[in-house]
Amino acid sequence: MVERQDTVCFRTMHLPPGERFTLDAYRGVGGYVQWERILKEKPDPATLIEEVKLSSLRGRGGAGFPTGLKWSFMPRSAPGQKYIVCNSDEGEPGTCKDRDILRFNPHQLIEGMAIAGYCIGATVGYNYIRGEFFEPVERFEEALKEAYAAGLLGRDLQGSGVDFDLYTHCGAGAYICGEETALLESIEGKKGQPRYKPPFPAQSGLYGRPTTINNTESLASIPVILEKGGQWFLEQGRPNNGGPKLFSITGHVNNPCNVEVPLGTPFRDLLEMAGGVKDGRALKAVIPGGSSVPVVPGDVMMQTDMDYDSIAKAGSMLGSGAVIVIAEGTNMVEVLYNLAHFYMHESCGQCTPCREGTGWLARVLRRILDGQGRMEDLDLLDSVAGRIGGRTICALGDAAAMPVQSFLKHYRHEFEALISQGAAAA
Repeated sequence: MVERQDTVCFRTMHLPPGERFTLDAYRGVGGYVQWERILKEKPDPATLIEEVKLSSLRGRGGAGFPTGLKWSFMPRSAPGQKYIVCNSDEGEPGTCKDRDILRFNPHQLIEGMAIAGYCIGATVGYNYIRGEFFEPVERFEEALKEAYAAGLLGRDLQGSGVDFDLYTHCGAGAYICGEETALLESIEGKKGQPRYKPPFPAQSGLYGRPTTINNTESLASIPVILEKGGQWFLEQGRPNNGGPKLFSITGHVNNPCNVEVPLGTPFRDLLEMAGGVKDGRALKAVIPGGSSVPVVPGDVMMQTDMDYDSIAKAGSMLGSGAVIVIAEGTNMVEVLYNLAHFYMHESCGQCTPCREGTGWLARVLRRILDGQGRMEDLDLLDSVAGRIGGRTICALGDAAAMPVQSFLKHYRHEFEALISQGAAAA
């Protein structure tokens, strides 16, 4: 783990592994000070939301939507129950940052969820955790017990009249449940399939009640934003790209790792933190934000900074912050087939373009790899991808289509070479 002075979500990383996740460890770095201040002073929630807006914290789960603005959509004065939900499903291939927050700093997430609940008027929260995350689930459950025992969760907290209960809900390993409305369906005990929008969750979410859903890293950033101020957080990054950000660096690197660095850090610095490209090979390409975003050629990436706007200018998206490094010598058709097969397998099947189109993409790519491809298959791939993207209820269709289109754009010659080799061998 690469450590920095200005860490936000990994504030206990300097401690021995067996101590990092305890209540005492978190209190030792200023934990729950902001929550207890809120319970004592009961500030205007609108003032806290404005501080989050000032920070320019953008959703860390992939969409990058401004967190403070999202909170402001909640009709907090409406009567009845409201919910805050944390999306800890983290199913995006290449992404493993939220898992480490749950393992090493679960109390900061609990404090962030409690503060978020206060701000939006929710007295109940759910943390939806990916079912395969056995250790993170155990750590979070232990932290919940400590927080309840310390009087930090429950009813009439510290005599303030403020209520906040928090529960864990484990998923069953479905990538689609990372989509916020499919996640809500899963919590309700239904099949994990995305809902039509509108209505949006802020109007009709969990159990039909107003609900706000945020990513793990987003919520874990809240206590530090209130401690040091929205302006401080903003200045850690760039305009419209506030704060430090967690990046999972995987693929062909010598030291796969999670790092927390200011948004706007050059990609070349991240690559150095991960020990450079494995075995001294040259950099061929980078998928900068998880498997669902367009691939970027290595030479372009080496001139690019790691923030939402810079990555967009390079033709891709920052996404979840999962940086997948691809070295020279890698067969890009095989890489794309692996991605296409994943999305075919994980499609919930609700939308025809996605259900049928992802299968077409995977089968055509498999045909090319098997030496039976045709040159017209390349136009077929592009055509099918174009008929999936933007035509589905949720973004899984776009996630399946964008890699295909970007791989064909930058590495079409590799597809053509495989097809020619197959024709010559026939």
